Amino acid sequence: MYSSENIEKFKSLLASSDRAVFFGGAGVSTESGIPDFRSQDGLYKQKYKYPPETILSHTFFVEHTAEFYEFYREKMLCLDAQPNAAHRKLAQWEKEGKLSAVITQNIDGLHQKAGSRNVLELHGSVWRNFCLQCGSPYPVRDIQNSVGVPHCRCGGIIKPDVVLYEEPLDDIVLNRSVEEIRKADLLIIGGTSLNVYPAAGLIDFFNGNNIVVINRGTPAKNMSGVLFIDGKIGEVLSLL
Repeated sequence: MYSSENIEKFKSLLASSDRAVFFGGAGVSTESGIPDFRSQDGLYKQKYKYPPETILSHTFFVEHTAEFYEFYREKMLCLDAQPNAAHRKLAQWEKEGKLSAVITQNIDGLHQKAGSRNVLELHGSVWRNFCLQCGSPYPVRDIQNSVGVPHCRCGGIIKPDVVLYEEPLDDIVLNRSVEEIRKADLLIIGGTSLNVYPAAGLIDFFNGNNIVVINRGTPAKNMSGVLFIDGKIGEVLSLL
């Protein structure tokens, strides 16, 4: 069970906040059945011909496109997954005016499916796909139902609008995320080990005094003076 004292403190911080911002990672979606990378059952613990971080790199996409898509369709496209209690609570807070933005490292679109509107996707989204040659957009179901390497009508290769290893983050999304964190008076961090940079470095732009961290296990980033709640984020947010 979670400490009632910590839950009450979280409630108090949220009640006194005028502009909260949520920063989340893969742990936000695990309760929706989407695998993360680093937990006991995560993708990094599973056995593949190549490590997942190699498969999900720009170089691998270019040099082994068919194998990239084989892994991508099997492990990264969880299109029927539904929002869990964490997604729904965050959408509720935004509607009530308590939460100004969701900044996510996830690419599954579950925050939007739950009703959140101001969602900044640091690593893109599986729901958007485009031709590398002419830029034409393609729905994700076309990718899911394709065989081998999906090609555009013009003959170009279609690529998911996701940030692969070795690729830079989108400057517009990055700058908007920095601005939201700078303006926040409460930063809620959930479902992330804060291992992935540059995304994890964004929290350094927070100028406020109150940070709540909800995660299964202590995050990699050393953070003192924060309210830390060890547990599943959906379960924790359901108590608020």
